[in-house]
Amino acid sequence: MVARNSHLEKLKGTYLFSQIDSYKKKLLDKDPSIQLISLGTGDTSEPITPHITQAMVTECQRLGTLEGYRGYGPDFGLPQLRKKISDVHYKGLVDPEDIYVSDGAGCDIARWQMLFGAQHTLAVQDPSYPAYVDNGVIMGQTGTFDADKKIYKKIVPLAMRPDNNFFCDLSTIEKTDIIALCSPNNPTGTTLNREQFQQLVDFAKSNQSIILYDAVYTPFIRDKSIPQSIYEIPGAKEVAIECHSFSKSAGFTGVRLGWSVVPKELKYDDGTPVYPDWQRISTTSFNGASLISQAGGLAALDEKGLQETKAQVDHYLMNAKILRDTLSGLGFTIYGGENAPYLWLHFPKADYPGLTSWDIFEDILNRSHVVTIPGSGFGPAGENFIRLSAFGHRQKILDAAKRLKNWAETSPLNLQATASK
Repeated sequence: MVARNSHLEKLKGTYLFSQIDSYKKKLLDKDPSIQLISLGTGDTSEPITPHITQAMVTECQRLGTLEGYRGYGPDFGLPQLRKKISDVHYKGLVDPEDIYVSDGAGCDIARWQMLFGAQHTLAVQDPSYPAYVDNGVIMGQTGTFDADKKIYKKIVPLAMRPDNNFFCDLSTIEKTDIIALCSPNNPTGTTLNREQFQQLVDFAKSNQSIILYDAVYTPFIRDKSIPQSIYEIPGAKEVAIECHSFSKSAGFTGVRLGWSVVPKELKYDDGTPVYPDWQRISTTSFNGASLISQAGGLAALDEKGLQETKAQVDHYLMNAKILRDTLSGLGFTIYGGENAPYLWLHFPKADYPGLTSWDIFEDILNRSHVVTIPGSGFGPAGENFIRLSAFGHRQKILDAAKRLKNWAETSPLNLQATASK
């Protein structure tokens, strides 16, 4: 029989969101009448807007005709979509030829790590979206020593905490090959400012590193001083790949459409450009994004589509404000939720001694029937935090805010912890 991929054994026993589902199932098995409200997974809730929907319907109908049908589309996306992304999102800052349309950022993150392989050191924000670490582990980026190459294959956590303004001290980081980061960040909802981005680019240049920048949540940025793309930073094209998606802004989580930017200026240490390898990886593992999805993407980037998607994002940001105002009014310290759809709720160790973020998560779930995410699920630095998602219908968010208020005012957790000392 074929042996199992040994790297899979090094993953956490269960994917984070599958663990959350098991807690929900356990509760509902006891009482199926419970009406849960989810502030957990970052899935959009509002319908795809009319203008974008109609564009996809029209494309689907066209494909259903003899004269309108076509099979495989261009490997790297429709030229008009690549041009539209360059013009609208990057204001011409990025060459359309450097934009590679895909089936979403999550898939591109896995392909990134396929591109660079396991021989490199990977630095990842802590806390971070689990896929960065999990894909690295699957590729073999573990703590073992390669005697032949005299290097460690490993994943280096970059602790992002309130005391360092969610930006690690780069002077303390050992040389690393690949740096994966997300801003606005999932899960903390915090953003990097222009100066911090410049420090990252400068660090990558001096250390000959490559930055993998996840820009999926930039449509939520309302502060004009915060960069919308890493390529706004001088020198970034020489050291950075950027991925983006229509998932959160246009509601394409189930439609699947995104892109990566791999600039021609980006090169390996021997001067070879990276983009031909990215093209090879893409065409080997992927046959191009759906033509129907791309029709929706084009509509999302025209004048009417931009108006509709902005209104949709504004809806989620107002949800975040409702949750933020409710919880901060109860005395909690909240991060994020202003330029991102996520809120990072802090439970200080001093106030909740002996309790983990999973304990807090479970008590909120069982007592208020609101689903959140324990911060430690995103990495060790996420302990003592809970992530809340602002994706949801407005009434659900209002109801969740009331439930959380009641939970905060009646939960015996703190008294129990104190009494058990």
